[in-house]
Amino acid sequence: MFHTTFYIRRLHSICGLAVLGMVLFEHIFTNSMAIFGPAALNGALEMMELIPKPIFLGLELGGIAIPLLFHAIYGVYIALQANNNASNYGYCRNRNFTLQRWTAWYLVIFLIWHVGYLRLYTKGITGTPISYELLQNYFQNPVVVVLYVLGMFAAIFHFCNGITTFCMTWGITKGPRSQNVVSVLSMGLCAILCLITLTFMGSYLI
Repeated sequence: MFHTTFYIRRLHSICGLAVLGMVLFEHIFTNSMAIFGPAALNGALEMMELIPKPIFLGLELGGIAIPLLFHAIYGVYIALQANNNASNYGYCRNRNFTLQRWTAWYLVIFLIWHVGYLRLYTKGITGTPISYELLQNYFQNPVVVVLYVLGMFAAIFHFCNGITTFCMTWGITKGPRSQNVVSVLSMGLCAILCLITLTFMGSYLI
């Protein structure tokens, strides 16, 4: 018997881990160049522009937008079905379960704003290239800075905690000990990526 939900959940899991991970690390790596000054970041952004536009658009749509939309839409369905019981059971896994859902809701709103403003409006409609100077001016608003830091933290936690759930879903970690090891390592990666994020966000404010 073909269990549709079984395979959809696994497709949802791998889309989230692979695509969100790819986008997240690309954004963190590129923006971390701001630590070394405007020239370094602008150089990294110009490297992205060397990709032919039809290929770049195809990658954005087929490799990022469609998989992320599927992950988001099905993720919303899962979140609506979930029973968040962290208040009743104060275990770390239950708290992470709840945070995974909260960060998902925030990310849906944040990505609509982020992609809509910077990618579609600023770069797509007005034709203004993304640069260090543009981002520095954009982040002069402290509210924007806070919302962006929260958005990055939400994406980082969602991805890192997703590593743990991915390994459980796919049967990579079958016992409590192996699951705890992966969880600790994932949260360690989460802390490192959050520190890098704070560092490069701070460089825009100098």
